[in-house]
Amino acid sequence: MNFEAVIGLELHIEMKTNSKMFSSSKNQFGAEPNTLVSPFDMAFPGSMPSVNKQAVINAIRVCHTLHMDIDDELWFDRKNYFYSDLPKGYQITQQARPIGKNGYLMLNDKKIRIERLHLEEDTCKQVHTNKLTLLDYNRAGVPLVEIVSLPEISSGEEAMRYVERIRSIVSFLEVSDGKMENGSLRCDVNVSIRPIGSNKFGTKVEIKNLNTLANIKRAVDYEIKRQEALLLSGGIVKQETRRFDESKRVTVLMRNKIDEVDYKCFTEPNILPIKLDKEFIEEAIKTSPELAEIKYERYLKLGLSEYDAKLLVANKNTSIYFDNVINNGANYKLAANWILVDIQSVLNKKSIGIEQFSVSPSRLASLIKLVESEAITNKQARELFQVMQNNDAEPLDLVKKSKLEIYNDEGCILQIVNEIIHSNPSFKADYLNGKDRIVGFIIGQVMKKTNGKADPKLTNSIVIKCLKER
Repeated sequence: MNFEAVIGLELHIEMKTNSKMFSSSKNQFGAEPNTLVSPFDMAFPGSMPSVNKQAVINAIRVCHTLHMDIDDELWFDRKNYFYSDLPKGYQITQQARPIGKNGYLMLNDKKIRIERLHLEEDTCKQVHTNKLTLLDYNRAGVPLVEIVSLPEISSGEEAMRYVERIRSIVSFLEVSDGKMENGSLRCDVNVSIRPIGSNKFGTKVEIKNLNTLANIKRAVDYEIKRQEALLLSGGIVKQETRRFDESKRVTVLMRNKIDEVDYKCFTEPNILPIKLDKEFIEEAIKTSPELAEIKYERYLKLGLSEYDAKLLVANKNTSIYFDNVINNGANYKLAANWILVDIQSVLNKKSIGIEQFSVSPSRLASLIKLVESEAITNKQARELFQVMQNNDAEPLDLVKKSKLEIYNDEGCILQIVNEIIHSNPSFKADYLNGKDRIVGFIIGQVMKKTNGKADPKLTNSIVIKCLKER
């Protein structure tokens, strides 16, 4: 019997805002535990929530990008349950009226429908030791958007590409940094299988907290095979929650699911419904940062190759760096080459992101303009590039200090070329007989005598002129 997979995804995305979803506490990753908390975060009696305006704007932008119907009235609910990471004993979310619904995402020619997007607050972080579970309340109340797809994904590869696209969207919209390794984007996957051609859903298994794109694919692919093996051997698939063991690359049982949990949700009494003006929604959409696909098309119109444009938009910070370089007047093709080759090599060696790179976009633009104006050679530029990584001076100042200016004294270059040809009488005859490599050899000798400072174009024209003289 042949089976097909039916997969739905739930993505929890932490937002980049200055403060938390319902309090004025600072929202920052990596701070000392329990240093970014307020009375509301700790559920002190009498503390009241206040809705984060930027979080609402962020949610509207994502909803619009995902072609969703945007609710013009904000309603919040209490989702009641007790767990150690939930200080209030309930989570403020949007159960009944999500801010967005009925959207979709295109994966090539396939439309993946999205059921809902809603705003909510994150729980605190649990740190498990051998004997204790420690609680860090810095994360309690961090703004989240949860995006829930319909079960229309068919494979691990497709699930991975779906999450990759969502991550690109929230990153380029500057809603989230999308760093799965930091928990900024967390993925739960629901997997079931059924005989091909059947319209009846199989038993759903949930895989919790997948933390890399590769693990999403691996976990889904393994779970599909596990369920197939169970059914083919006469067993049954049980409704349960599993996790992915990265070292063994298998899914492992966490807990069985018997009944659907009843969270006893009711409208949050401390947040009145908030009417969103049409102008507010339109302004949030109009001021959205540029998406990756828009940047990609813009780069193609500039004249970049599809390959270079794709590499530049693969990372939001790389595309921002590139935009800043060309906005400072650098040639776009040279800028792309420097970023994708020279800078990327440094980033790989140092294991850092381009946002941590020591050479600013404006300084790289100045270096590129020196090359373009033929003030320095490519070889000199790369030597200068190494110096610039540990020196804050402007490239032109470094050129003058290091005496790297191109040597373009025509008379001196002519003299050097004539000396080389005079010492090698066969060069002229060889050139006239079609041995063009003689030109390159002589240019190399000139560069050697001038320590690489001779103007290459000027030198080339002088060499050819001298070789043609009889």
